[in-house]
Amino acid sequence: MLYQIVSHTPLWVWVLLGGLLWLGLRQTRPTAMGLRRIVLLPLAMVGLSLFGTVQAFGASAMALGSWLAGAALMATWIMRRALPIGTQLDPATQTVRQTGSWTPLRLILAIFTTKYAIAISLAIQPVLASNMGFAVGISAFSGVISGVFTGRALRLIRLFRGAPRASDADVSTSCT
Repeated sequence: MLYQIVSHTPLWVWVLLGGLLWLGLRQTRPTAMGLRRIVLLPLAMVGLSLFGTVQAFGASAMALGSWLAGAALMATWIMRRALPIGTQLDPATQTVRQTGSWTPLRLILAIFTTKYAIAISLAIQPVLASNMGFAVGISAFSGVISGVFTGRALRLIRLFRGAPRASDADVSTSCT
């Protein structure tokens, strides 16, 4: 059965997985990021998670509500935690320097694996799409993962709010 599942998976899914692995592995190295880059990965992963929820369960108020509740609770919790040691803002370049972390890769894989498992489950047992307990549980889990991404980004964005701004002539427009 595993062979059938893997062999019937469209090629674009494996290409997407490869791209996500590359993106996650890049996060394991120390990096300097501008505000745009800090926002892009969480936006993409939240979008993928929310799209997967709507695709699987429709615009069900229960599914979307549990996704939103999971995301909001986790984002709030993560935002209140201290930044990782070694995280600092460089006001001159308006970039945040961070040590590498395996957490983004874990989160990316959790979202991908959840979406893939949902697709398989619904292909094997389509009736699960109308099972409210399944929809609420999976949606909440997806929301929690998205909340981690969001909370991590919001923690870094707070650094920019408190930082002195360089003059417009000194600000680099490149997106690191």
